[in-house]
Amino acid sequence: MRSWRILLGMAAGLALGCAGQSQKTVEVLDPRTGVTVGVLDDPIEFVQLSGVAFGKRSNFAYLGPVEWNRMGSYSYGLWVHIAPGNDVQPADIRAPAALSLLLDDGPMVLTPIDPPALVGDAYRPVVSWGQTAYFALTVPGLKRLAASRRLDLQCRAVGGGDIAMLPSHDTRAALDRYVRARGLIGD
Repeated sequence: MRSWRILLGMAAGLALGCAGQSQKTVEVLDPRTGVTVGVLDDPIEFVQLSGVAFGKRSNFAYLGPVEWNRMGSYSYGLWVHIAPGNDVQPADIRAPAALSLLLDDGPMVLTPIDPPALVGDAYRPVVSWGQTAYFALTVPGLKRLAASRRLDLQCRAVGGGDIAMLPSHDTRAALDRYVRARGLIGD
């Protein structure tokens, strides 16, 4: 009976310890190429800040860092998925300077890249009619994202102007865990 209580106490402690840890990092092995892909368990969600007409749906965006490991040769990218609402429509996110991140120390313009040809995407798109693209990301850029308190996404709109989006929750803990799990910064 005593060992049952100890086991139950340990399980409760483990559950409480994990309750505050959202967006853990995961690694997936691509079965066709042998590339190991390091991602967050879930991408970071962004919500349109303002400018949505009454009765219209907001735009949402999802962002996640990606590490591609090809037998010890590492490269990085940023996966972005835009789930358009039914008001202001985002322009083509792969167009030059269509997306930028506003960080503590200034803007980071995102440059589209072609990801490695793998069996699937690094993250699952939220809606089938959305836009998904990968963007270049360096190790210093990834560290800059993780260290920034501010992480706003600006997306060019069809017809001009920008759509401002803010994260739906604090991103620093998830991005800090990601760069630490990838071995890019120490404890």
